[in-house]
Amino acid sequence: MRVLLTGYQGYVGSVMSAFLKSRGHSVIGLDTGYFNGLDLWAPPSVDEVRTVDMRNIEEKDVEGVDAVIHLAALSNDPLGDFAPELTDAINFKATMKLAEMSKKHGIKRFVFASSCSLYGAADVSKPVDETSPTLPLTPYAKSKIDCENALLTMKDENFEPVFMRNATCYGDSPRIRIDVVLNNLTARAIVTGEVKLLSDGSAWRPLLHVEDMSASFEAVMTAPAKLVSGEAFNVGTNEQNYQVIDIARTVQKVIPGCDLTYSDDAQADARSYRVSFDKLHSVLPNIGFKWNAEKGAIQVANRLRAEKARAEDLFGRKHIRLEQLKYLVENKNVNADLFWNA
Repeated sequence: MRVLLTGYQGYVGSVMSAFLKSRGHSVIGLDTGYFNGLDLWAPPSVDEVRTVDMRNIEEKDVEGVDAVIHLAALSNDPLGDFAPELTDAINFKATMKLAEMSKKHGIKRFVFASSCSLYGAADVSKPVDETSPTLPLTPYAKSKIDCENALLTMKDENFEPVFMRNATCYGDSPRIRIDVVLNNLTARAIVTGEVKLLSDGSAWRPLLHVEDMSASFEAVMTAPAKLVSGEAFNVGTNEQNYQVIDIARTVQKVIPGCDLTYSDDAQADARSYRVSFDKLHSVLPNIGFKWNAEKGAIQVANRLRAEKARAEDLFGRKHIRLEQLKYLVENKNVNADLFWNA
């Protein structure tokens, strides 16, 4: 298939583009380029590049496409809090614009990167599933459920949206992020000798390796419409529901000699959810998830050691998305609305 992959230059996109190509697909990468030049070990590889801000997307940008995988977004809670009005413009309004153009051009399969964070402060006595109430606590999470609801109204025989509610990602990538929990704890352990928790560690988080996420998206993109059209899927595995304290202890195991510490203002995190992933594995049982937290921490640690990672790099703009956007604004590369300056 000829796949339009938005956000192909990001943490997940740079892994997913390679995975899609390995499965024989042709990948058209669309990205605005906020993170150009911040590759850790290799730039993302695609067959064709379309450089455009999602808010300025035009019909020519969706021409010659068989399916859309839509990753591009202000990609986490700190970014959403940094610019909540832009989160709505980029994550919601631009998504709907892309969807409408896709449908107009006869692109049926539209795979949308949603998030388990839309469950918010869930009852952790039992796992939430796709029928559970949503309780988004942040602009980022709200944008995801708003997109799901609006895209679902567009579903018909000519448009097949699918909603991928991803667990929290981890693992190696050409553009690895350190602002996600397992990667962050591993990086801190490598450069400081401490596994430092910013919360009390009691919150539940489901985890998902970026390669397993890529395999799931490809499986849904190519599945029969009767199995996936209009459906939401929690993406992950039941075995990878962890409390944050257990993720920290896993990192301690992988990097011996590290002390487990807490920040001075550590307290309970309101965002806590255990998730059932039964639906995805029942509908598409052959995806073949390969990763868990321990293997992922080993992978990340090996990469950071190989790159001789330094604290100023790991916790600066190269690996923290919010820091890069602040840098672009402060240096007038982009304006306050995150449009590139001429």
